[in-house]
Amino acid sequence: MMVCRYTLSARGKQFEKAMPIVDYLRRYYSAVPFEQIDSVFGFVERSTLYGGRPFQTNELTEEDVAALYRHRIGLRLPLTNHHVSADEYENSRPFLEKYCLPGNTAIVTNDNLAKWIRRDYPKYEIEASVIKNIDNEAKLKKALSLYDTAVLPAKSNDDIAFLKSIQNKDRIRLFLNAGCAYNCPSKLCYPSVSKMNKYTGAEYRCSQPLIPREVSMHLFDAQQFMEMGFSRFKVLRQATVTAF
Repeated sequence: MMVCRYTLSARGKQFEKAMPIVDYLRRYYSAVPFEQIDSVFGFVERSTLYGGRPFQTNELTEEDVAALYRHRIGLRLPLTNHHVSADEYENSRPFLEKYCLPGNTAIVTNDNLAKWIRRDYPKYEIEASVIKNIDNEAKLKKALSLYDTAVLPAKSNDDIAFLKSIQNKDRIRLFLNAGCAYNCPSKLCYPSVSKMNKYTGAEYRCSQPLIPREVSMHLFDAQQFMEMGFSRFKVLRQATVTAF
């Protein structure tokens, strides 16, 4: 029998730092079997390697990370910045070394960063970020030649023919719910956030004022994906608890 594994977002945990991470997961992700939580992703300390959303403060404390380890739940670092120089990578070595443990994952957008981490920190699992927009067979084949696993954009959940055609379903992670990015046609925020997280004064950009769209949380049919053979899923925090 196939066992599904879930990675959960720590976004919002920064506002509830006094709450133990295990209590936080049980409260906001009660629909997910605790024993099937594979990992938690979020900011742990300041780094110019982050992408996806602007870094303001850590979402996971050192106590949170230690608690995850005690429960054999991995830490996933969102190192999804579009731009990473060789010098910046060298300066980030203490950060990368600190979290380089079996079971932890580096989520990466920049291929050079993926290659450097693979070379120097082989204990990390390296996952191709959703920001790479892997939405067809050619992109997926290229990504899986470099990355251990890949996250598909939420919009690909609607492309049933593409999902069924995937041979290495055990190396694919699908969203079970999705917010703004699901209906965004431009993804302007991603490159702007990459610049912002260099702390050089860049401004946040979003296409919402230019192209209005629905931004509510969209839920997908988990059972349908499981029946296709997918077993790795990504779940975002939502206001209400929903069974998948």
